[in-house]
This record gives sequence, C-alpha cells and structure tokens, in this order.
Amino acid sequence: MKYYLIAGEASGDLHASRLMAALRDEDPEACFRCFGGDMMAGQGGELVQHYRDLAYMGFLPVLMHLPTIMRGMKRCREDILAWQPDVLILVDYPGFNLKIARYVKQHTHIPVFYYISPKIWAWKEYRIKDIKRDVDCLLSILPFEVPFYEKHHYPIHYVGNPTVDEVDAFLKEQGARSKGQGARGKGQGARGKEQHDNGLDERPIIALLAGSRKQEVHDNLSRMLHAAEPYTKDYQLVLAAAPGLDDEFYREQIQTAKAKWQDGKCSVVRDQTLRLLQHSTAALVTSGTATLETALLRVPQVVCYYIKAGRLVSLARRLFLKVPFISLVNLVAGEEIVPELVAEQMTPQNVRRHLAAILPGGNAREAQLRGYERMATLLGEAGAPQRAAKIIVKTLSNSSLKGEDSLP
Repeated sequence: MKYYLIAGEASGDLHASRLMAALRDEDPEACFRCFGGDMMAGQGGELVQHYRDLAYMGFLPVLMHLPTIMRGMKRCREDILAWQPDVLILVDYPGFNLKIARYVKQHTHIPVFYYISPKIWAWKEYRIKDIKRDVDCLLSILPFEVPFYEKHHYPIHYVGNPTVDEVDAFLKEQGARSKGQGARGKGQGARGKEQHDNGLDERPIIALLAGSRKQEVHDNLSRMLHAAEPYTKDYQLVLAAAPGLDDEFYREQIQTAKAKWQDGKCSVVRDQTLRLLQHSTAALVTSGTATLETALLRVPQVVCYYIKAGRLVSLARRLFLKVPFISLVNLVAGEEIVPELVAEQMTPQNVRRHLAAILPGGNAREAQLRGYERMATLLGEAGAPQRAAKIIVKTLSNSSLKGEDSLP
C-alpha cells in the first residue's frame, strides 16, 4: 500500500520513522512518501519537503514567513492529490496537519489517520469538531487522552508511548554492553571510566535538562545553576545539550551564569541524555518529553520552567489551560508526583528547596520514586509503533472500507 506521512519537527520525524519501520513489518510492499525529515528518508520515504523549511514557531516568526508556509501547504495538497496514497498519516504538528486533513476530506476519499494526537485537552478544545469531521482514526500515545476523547463521543486507540520504547531500547543496549564488559559492566568501574571519557569526575551527578530552544536555555540554565550551587562540593552539574544548539552558545550561557552567580561551573554532554540520566542522582528538568525520560529511568526530578512576566503568565495559565499540570509525568499519573515550578515560582530558592528534598536522604525522594512506578504502569509496555502499525494495516486491509468517506 501507499502511505503518505507528514511530520513537522525533529521529534515527529523520529516517531514517524519508527512507525514507518513498523508499517513495513506489517506490509512488506509498503511505499512511503512524506513531508518530514532525514530519519523518515532513511526509512525509505520519498521526501517531498524537509520540515526545517517550514519549522517556524511563535506568532511573529510564523507571520513573517507566512508566504513560505502557505506555499509549502499548497505543495503538500497538490502532491497528495497527484500521488493518490491509500492513506494519509499525520504525526503531531496540528497547525499544519489539521488544515491538510480538512482539504483531503473535502477533495478525496483518502482515509486520514492521526498518530500522536493534537493536545487539545490542554488548550484549543474547540478543535475537537475538526478532528471528528476530518480524522478517521486517532492513535494516542497518552493514556489520559482516551477518556477525554470519549467524553466528546470520539473513540480513539491508545497504543502506548514511544518514550517507553526509546528508554527500553536504551536499557537493553546498555545491558548487552554490560554483559560484554563482564562483572564491571553495571558497577562503579564501568561508570567511572565512562565519566572520565566525558571529562567528568567521580562525584555523583545532578543532571540539568534546560530545554531544546535558545530562549528556554537562556531563561532556565542560569537559575538552575544558581539553585544547585550549594551542592557543587559533593555533586557535579552536567548539562544535556540540545541537538539544535551549538557548543559556543552553551559556553556563553555558562559564563554568564558564572559571572552572575560566582559559581557557574557545569560540564556539557551531547547526544547522551539517556546515559546521563542513567548515571544521575537527581535532575532539574524543563517540561516536555524529558520529564518522562527522567521518570522512566527512575531519577528524581524538579520540573523548572521560567517564563518572563511570570505573574501574567500564571494568570493566563489559570484562565486558558484546561489541565492542572504541565509535566507529562503528573498528567499521565493524574496526580502531583514531581514538583512543578513554573513562571514566577521558578526561583533559585524554590528550586534549591525542592532539590534538597529529592537528593539522597531528602523527605520527598522515595515518594517520588514510588510515584514513578504508578506512572509507568499507566503508560504500559513498549511497542507503540508496532501497535499503531497493526491498527493501520488491519483497518486499511478491510476491503469494505476502500472508497468510503470515513472509517469507523
């Protein structure tokens, strides 16, 4: 069958590429065409346009590049019509993808599947009418989305969470590597060598995951370093670099923190976030998938997300956000497992107090670890792309659905 996939950022490219691999396992004759990235192309997808050509975020950047975005959307619509795929699979990226879904449903009988559903449970709940009208099958990676959509009388499939797959694959790889190293593999010897290879010392680690965008790192890293400063005698601070940010940017940010807070000493590792977390005692983490990765590796954490004009942002959050938490850990669990310090609450003093509580001997550490177990149970086992692929192929293989306007 012919599969057309659309992903609009790096994480979507990753998840779509793994779905493509799973689809090929289910359908050896699968043929892929896509708007996406290098990872999707690496799975054999014929890349029509790279997501980086259309990846603009924020009101002003989108407004300034609106003609480029509109040309990209026109090209996508025309390409789908010309290629006539058996199915259109949308991956996250709702601003673009929901418009494409509307066009496809208006002009074709191509079924539309959505993998990694739009987060309308947090804001823009009105988009449910667009999803019910234009999306035939929605595949969710967050368990709490099921009752949300059922409330709107729109059944969806929870297939598991890809982060569970990523952490599971990492741990299996580490286990295989440890067996190759013999008895030292999981002990201090192997860990010590790995730390020295990265320019680190033998002290336990407090990991810093300060975000993936320049503004996030600029706003959060300095405050994280100041908060952890009293612990630098016994712990080393190690920052996980984001793929899109260069080393010089991080050097500037650390030097600025050092000038402001006296001690801005911090090591930086790149492309090793999971390994860093695996060897960390605690972590300071901005919101996002990183909070799930940290929890699945059983590292106690404080969620920190500074935003300028914090009081105004907090007011807007209460008015517009439909959920009580911002971290995926707490959202999945349905309770506060990890502390969330957002906007004006994210001060070095508040972060330091919560950090002390999750370090060994702290009064919140064990409770947080127990909460992680409850959260992991709700997420379920690895295998999200495989489950999604099975549903897609099985549904499409039902010949009675071909040529229909919608799928059940």
